[in-house]
Amino acid sequence: MKSRRQFLKLTGTGIIAAGVTSVYGSPYSASDKKKKTVTVANEPDIFSLGMAGYTFKNFNVDALIEMMKRVRLTNLSVKDFHMPLNSTQEQINSVLEKFKAGGINVYTVGVIYMKTRESVDQAFNYARMAGVKMIVGAPEYELLKYVEEKIKEYDFRMAIHNHGPDNPLYPNATDIWNHIKDLDPRIGICIDIGHTTRDGQDPSVDIERYQSRIFDIHIKDVDKATKEGKTVEIGRGIIDIPKVIATLRKIRYNGKCSLEFEKDMNDPLPGIAESIGYFKGVMACRQKV
Repeated sequence: MKSRRQFLKLTGTGIIAAGVTSVYGSPYSASDKKKKTVTVANEPDIFSLGMAGYTFKNFNVDALIEMMKRVRLTNLSVKDFHMPLNSTQEQINSVLEKFKAGGINVYTVGVIYMKTRESVDQAFNYARMAGVKMIVGAPEYELLKYVEEKIKEYDFRMAIHNHGPDNPLYPNATDIWNHIKDLDPRIGICIDIGHTTRDGQDPSVDIERYQSRIFDIHIKDVDKATKEGKTVEIGRGIIDIPKVIATLRKIRYNGKCSLEFEKDMNDPLPGIAESIGYFKGVMACRQKV
């Protein structure tokens, strides 16, 4: 829980003790060279927060919208639980109208799994009907060349999602990179920082290493850097969230960071609120790493 302890030192009464510049303008003396400093960002972040639709797999669209309102998030990656892949245009429009009325911006769809050429066709047509320009997907390796053809036809982006050690298909960002590096640059990565950690990788390192192809990010925290690692509230696990945020700023990431909360999925709102609150709290400080 190093990152959580670090965060607590950066906020509230711990600000001075940690050797940081306070939001109230009371920095350490400039002569104190030994202390690590944290300064408040003058430049606003160009990435924004959102939710991954899988979080709400046990809830309908109305309940999803209400929970997002409660935590004041407006960006959503829609999962097919709430807008089935075989929907007609009219059915999709009906769902999108609900989201729009609730102040929700549908910025992408997925994760969509693609095992056949027909499922690739379906995914691209579905995204077109939904009015988005990016698909978060997991096509079989042998379909990547066909995906590239569809990318060129539709002028969409595909962000391939890594799933950690549970799945031999795209376990980590390096595997994705090795399969897409010579393909159309509109084929990129949706890096899940939790699955990345469970696979024994450092998400901050991978975000920086593959920055040119990082199109989307799923944020979460986990309790172990092993296959057995489970989702916990952000800040209660082992991921160095301040380092992740510092890396996003360093590479000037301008996409979405969407929370995918897989704990207490029948009652996720308390964990969602804590996770988003922690992430926003870290964002309120600018740490030099």
